[in-house]
Amino acid sequence: MEDHKLTTFTFEIDNFSEKETVISSPTFSSGGCQWYANVYPKGNGIEDHLAVYLQVANYGSLQLGWKRRAKFSFVLLNQSGKEFYKSTELCNLYCAQVSGWGIAKVLTLKKLKEKGFVEKNKLIVKVQVQVLEVVNEAEVTGNETMNVKGFQVLYSQVVQVSWIFVNHPDIALNFKPKSHLVKTTYMNLLLKLIEKLDKPPHSFSETELSNTRTELVDLTQTGFKLDWLKEKLDVIYLERKKTADASRIQELEQHNKNLKAELNKEKIKSAASAAKVLWLEQTVSNLKTKQNKKPKLSPN
Repeated sequence: MEDHKLTTFTFEIDNFSEKETVISSPTFSSGGCQWYANVYPKGNGIEDHLAVYLQVANYGSLQLGWKRRAKFSFVLLNQSGKEFYKSTELCNLYCAQVSGWGIAKVLTLKKLKEKGFVEKNKLIVKVQVQVLEVVNEAEVTGNETMNVKGFQVLYSQVVQVSWIFVNHPDIALNFKPKSHLVKTTYMNLLLKLIEKLDKPPHSFSETELSNTRTELVDLTQTGFKLDWLKEKLDVIYLERKKTADASRIQELEQHNKNLKAELNKEKIKSAASAAKVLWLEQTVSNLKTKQNKKPKLSPN
C-alpha cells in the first residue's frame, strides 16, 4: 500500500434542494486506491432520508479477486463550515460484489430543512478514509464470505443481507444460536424464505403456503424478529383467498349461465312438444268433424 494515513476529501453540492437523483463527488485517492462518494438527496431505498456512500472508483477495471478494506466516516457541514453531522466510523470490506458501503439513514429530509442546516442551499460533505488492506488480485472460488452483523454470508449475499439490517435493524437482537455455522444456516433459510415470499400470491398452493408458514414460525422461534414477513404472508393469504373467491364466483356465474341455457333448450323442446300435441289434437278434431259430416246409410 502506498499510504495508510487518514485521508480527508471535501466537496460541495450547490442548489441542494433542487437535486432529485444521486450526486457523485469527484474521485480522490486514499491508500493508493481511487474512491468517490455518492449522496442521495431523496434517499436510497429508504424515502425521506439523506443517504451517503463511499464507493470504489473504476472497479470494473480492477483485477479478478480485488479487495479493499477501509475505515471511513462522513461529516456534513453548512455554508459557514459548521459541522452539524458526523457519522460513526465504519469499517468494511470492498470487493467486486460489494463496491460501495455507507449510511442509508443519515438525517431525515424534514430535519435537514427544519434545523436550517443547509445555508444558502449548499451542502458540504467531508469524507474521511483510511485504507487498511489492499488485495489487487486473488483466486476467486465463489465461496468467499464476509461478516455482516455477526453472520458469515457469501459475497453475493452481502448487499441483500445488509439491506435487511438497514430496514429491520432489530431483526437479530434476540437471535439465540451462537455458532457461526448455525447462524449462517439460519440466515440462508431466511434469505430463501424472503425470496419465496416475493412470488405472486396465485403461484402458491395450499401445501406451499402451509410449509411457508411453518418455516416462518421456525425462524421466529430462533429469535429472528419477522413481523414484517408475517404481514407479507398474511397479505399473500388474503390475496390468494380473494383470487379463489373471485374464481368461485366466476364458476358459479358460468354454471348459472349453463343452467339458463339448458332451461331455454328445455323450453324450446317443451314448446315444440306442445305444438305437436296441439297439432295432433287439431288433426283428431278435424277427423271427427269430417266423420260427423258423412251421410248415414239407411238399412235396407
